[in-house]
Order: sequence, then structure tokens, then C-alpha cells
Amino acid sequence: MNDLELNYIYPMEKKCLECGDPIEGRSDKKFCSDQCRTTFYNRQNADSTNYMRNVNRILRKNRKILSELNPNGKSKVGKSRLLDLGFNFSYFTNVYKTKTGKVYYFCYEQGYLPIEDNQFALVIREEYVT
Repeated sequence: MNDLELNYIYPMEKKCLECGDPIEGRSDKKFCSDQCRTTFYNRQNADSTNYMRNVNRILRKNRKILSELNPNGKSKVGKSRLLDLGFNFSYFTNVYKTKTGKVYYFCYEQGYLPIEDNQFALVIREEYVT
């Protein structure tokens, strides 16, 4: 008998990638249950997911602080006020540099521009808002 005939008579038993239990059903199945599939992928992505979750939490907090301090689209605030509210200057979603060399930092559509005396001009990037 060749290998193909042996597999037909004695099919190779597939094992779940998570728990090792035998798999029944479709030939391309990798997991015995939805729970095993979810557990496998959650464990596989745990480190990057925790890091991403923490960064996204910081970005959301920064955006919230900027939007609360800038309800009308343009305002000015001191660095100490931002820091007191928990703003983290290390995290932003993008940077916009003007032709004159000014650099705006954005947390999504909410932005800030460092100006004189530890002050910041707050702006909203309107093209982001739909």
C-alpha cells in the first residue's frame, strides 16, 4: 500500500493547536473549539496587544485633554496646565510642518503648537472631522 491508501484506511488524527485534543470535522480545521482558537490567538498576540492598548489609552487621554481645553477650535494653554491634567508629550499620532518651519503635533484631529514662554497654541485639524 502507498501512503495515500494508508491515510484513507487509517487517516492521520489531527490535533488541536491549543489543547492537543483530536479534531473532528473539516480537514482544514486547526482547533477543536472556538474557545481554543480564541485562547491560542490571544496568547500569541498578548505582548503586542498590551503595548498597543497602553499606547492607545495614552493617545485617547491626550486627545481628550486637548479637546476639553479647546472647545472652540483655537486656544492657548500653558505647559504646566497640560502636565497637571496628565498630558504625555511623548505620544502623538502625527506631525505637520508648515512652510515657515512651525511644527504642529496632533493626537488625531486635536493639535498643539509650541509657542513662547512654555505656552501652546491648540488647534483642530478640520479636514479630519467629517
